[in-house]
Amino acid sequence: MTSMIRKTALAALSAGSVLLAAGAAFAQANLTGETSSPGNSPHLMMIHLADVAARDGVANIQVQEGQTATNSIVNVAEGKSDMVTAPTVLHFLLEAGRGPFSAIGEDGAALAANVRAIAPYNAGAYGLITPVASGITSYEQLAGKTVWNGPPRGAALTVGRQTILFGSGGYKDGEDYKGYQTNWGELPSVLVDGSADAVMVPITSPSDRVVTMLSTGDVNIISIPKDIWEGEAMQKFLSAPGNAPVEVAEADLGYGADQGVHLISEDGVFRSPGVPFATMVRADLDFETVKALTATYIASLDELKARAPYGKTVNFDVLDQKSTGFCGGLSLKYHPGAVAAWEEAGYDVPDCAEAE
Repeated sequence: MTSMIRKTALAALSAGSVLLAAGAAFAQANLTGETSSPGNSPHLMMIHLADVAARDGVANIQVQEGQTATNSIVNVAEGKSDMVTAPTVLHFLLEAGRGPFSAIGEDGAALAANVRAIAPYNAGAYGLITPVASGITSYEQLAGKTVWNGPPRGAALTVGRQTILFGSGGYKDGEDYKGYQTNWGELPSVLVDGSADAVMVPITSPSDRVVTMLSTGDVNIISIPKDIWEGEAMQKFLSAPGNAPVEVAEADLGYGADQGVHLISEDGVFRSPGVPFATMVRADLDFETVKALTATYIASLDELKARAPYGKTVNFDVLDQKSTGFCGGLSLKYHPGAVAAWEEAGYDVPDCAEAE
């Protein structure tokens, strides 16, 4: 797929901008960034960052959209690109030379050391969604059903299967239910054509995927049962590299009372494993550039949250270790310039996520 390239234009500095001094302290940087296709929080974050960085005179960022994160994170590690939006699990897998990086092997550790984070967020949570007409209102009722649980391979399929395994108390793909996989491009058809009884897919709050399924009738969003959620097995799973808990109150899901979306939860809270992401940069990108870039991002967080209906629910301004999935088995650290910007803005960066 030919990548679309968007280059932001330099805008005049806003009078009275809190970042004017920072922008004037050094020559404006010219940077390159890689992100996903439009329609999700990683793409939104990168495009917003490029917009405000140009507007505030911090940097011109040439953004390549529609990129594959597994390739992009290697590009940043090798110095071919300056920044990337990627799931944090890719840093873990790159460092270990596993999964999509198995061909890199032990060289992955040195590459991973060349990457630092500037800002965390998530791409929603794995949500079990079903047409109300299916009659499925619990994980246990997936027995014998056809469930779309991801593309044919990759992290999404693995986590989709694991979420069903834990949520149901042990159901396995191919044994207890029939797993159904297609590429991402075919998912919109799956959501409406009846080929799957249920769909396990990352969703934001609100989610275009839920809205698509709504075109065929009312939809259930099924939460992980609270007793399973709080159990030892699920908590261990949630603390593994690349995972994080997501809890969203029904009022914050983003659907109107008469829109046909029904949350299935014993206490009005949607619970499911999240998809932690971070915008990452070259470790050797200079301190002042990263600090100014992160500062302009932090100063514009309210603006960012208003750019999409789900903007307030994907943790653009949350650095909490548990919510972001940092530390533990994940060695990814924040760039020192980013640490300085977050802390000057009054945020607490976990000590375990700061580079030594």
